[in-house]
Amino acid sequence: MRHVERQDVERIARMALKELGATGPERAVVTEDALPGQWRIEFEGPNGRTQMRIKGGAGTTAQWVREQIFQQYLAQT
Repeated sequence: MRHVERQDVERIARMALKELGATGPERAVVTEDALPGQWRIEFEGPNGRTQMRIKGGAGTTAQWVREQIFQQYLAQT
C-alpha cells in the first residue's frame, strides 16, 4: 500500500469540507508539516480562516484522513 500524498489529502479535504458545508472548500490549502505523513489544511471555516492538522503514515487510508477532517471540523463548530 502506498503513502497518502499531499494531492490525495487535498482532494479528500476538499470533498469532506464541501460535505460539511465549509465556505469555499475549493480554496482549501494543504501543506506538508515538518514530519513526513503530517499535513496542515487551511480553509475558510465557520469562524474565519481555520487550520487543522492531519496525521498519517504507511497504510493510511482515505477514510482515516476523512475521519480526522470530520472530527476536527465538528469540534470547531
